[in-house]
Amino acid sequence: MTDSAEKPLASSIRHTTDNAVSWITLDRPEAMNALTRDQRERVIELLAAASAAPTVRAVVITATGRGFCAGADLRGGPATGERVPGDVARTIRLGAQRLIAAVLDCEKPVIAAVNGTAAGIGAHLAFACDLVVAAEPARFIEVFVRRGLVPDGGGAYLLPRLVGPQRAKELMFFGDALSAADAERIGLVNRVVPPGELEKTARAWAERLAAGPTRALALTKQLVNASLDTDRAAAFAAEAAAQEINMTTLDAAEGVTSFVERRVPRFEGR
Repeated sequence: MTDSAEKPLASSIRHTTDNAVSWITLDRPEAMNALTRDQRERVIELLAAASAAPTVRAVVITATGRGFCAGADLRGGPATGERVPGDVARTIRLGAQRLIAAVLDCEKPVIAAVNGTAAGIGAHLAFACDLVVAAEPARFIEVFVRRGLVPDGGGAYLLPRLVGPQRAKELMFFGDALSAADAERIGLVNRVVPPGELEKTARAWAERLAAGPTRALALTKQLVNASLDTDRAAAFAAEAAAQEINMTTLDAAEGVTSFVERRVPRFEGR
């Protein structure tokens, strides 16, 4: 296991790589892990590194304390006052949207292990992940309407694709807290577990993914994420191109060979 858990200034991100799984842990429990700019940039950096590293084959994003992420940390930000037109759009584009895009574009499968409250951009960070495991006390809150704000961080893009437009509007219009059990019921969460089993479950899933055909998983993720943004012809063309690329990998060859030899495949992520 390697560990780069140092906490430079306000970054407060713990990072380890274990059994080909990159663990990214938000570690400001006293602030319910509200994301600072430094934390956000560090998470983006770690996701990009995971994409590029052949030794990393899955990612888990989790947190310490009672909260997964209470949203963006607005303390210490620019004071409210006169703005130049375009400032807000630029801030969102270069901030929250970059974070969500980093999760969606990561070439390795990403699991959210949600230990507690996920609000605002914290909820969207979880929803952008490929799989979501939540502890029983976890809650998901589209908090923006409570402050008179429009959802950011891709919320209006992610939620309708996950639960449909009517349910997405209900969550965003009212801003009510959604329990882990209800989130699982409507399809926002894959599995709800007791708090003591959260890390164990996330680790088991991540290590199973890390032992899989990494490039095939990356291409599958890409196809699924793009599927609702395109027509059938484009989707079929993308599927054919992904098949063409994947059949050049060693893992695809191993999969076919293991089938012929009637044995369990041994994927290497190449």
